[in-house]
Amino acid sequence: MSFLYWIIVGLIAGAVAHRVLDSRGGFLGSLIVGLIGALVGGKLSEIFKLNITGGFLDQLVVATVGAILFLFLWRKIRGR
Repeated sequence: MSFLYWIIVGLIAGAVAHRVLDSRGGFLGSLIVGLIGALVGGKLSEIFKLNITGGFLDQLVVATVGAILFLFLWRKIRGR
């Protein structure tokens, strides 16, 4: 169940990140951005010692913020 859970969180977070930054991304692109964003957001919340309770909404927010940050930096590195 946790694998499916992370796919759902990753898809939603990646889709939101693509919308916020007005970029294109299909199913696979949203999934990859969202999953990487979840890792980035999780690491940032660990570094800043944020109290994340582990609920769906908390994890979705952390993954979305991480996905937006990752996508923003990725676009800057690629020169877009």
